[in-house]
Amino acid sequence: GGIITALKAAGVSPLPPVTGQDAELAGVQRIVAGEQYMTVYKSYAPEAAAAAEMAVALAQGEKIDGLINQIVDSPTTKGVPSVLVPGIALTKNNIRATVIDDGIYTVSEICTDKYKAACDEIGLK
Repeated sequence: GGIITALKAAGVSPLPPVTGQDAELAGVQRIVAGEQYMTVYKSYAPEAAAAAEMAVALAQGEKIDGLINQIVDSPTTKGVPSVLVPGIALTKNNIRATVIDDGIYTVSEICTDKYKAACDEIGLK
């Protein structure tokens, strides 16, 4: 959002493709409005299921090696065992199939008065 505001303030037009992360409501609304191209969306259900499965295994004293699907590096630690859930590129074309169908947002939350015309244009009613 801050980058889009800065680009507009600098008079950049048309805006270049801007992407985001986490499918926050304001980002989804910017996508509807055509100000942002996409955002990365990860469904909560697979993330929660993976976390719960690891927590139960650890609470039972079991190893979680078989649950790990990636080894990643962070800025401070190398070789961190991880369970990564694939992200989905959320665009105008799949808002309903992602954040609405998953119960993250309702159409009325996304399509406020400010975004109603843009929502109508992409068939989000």
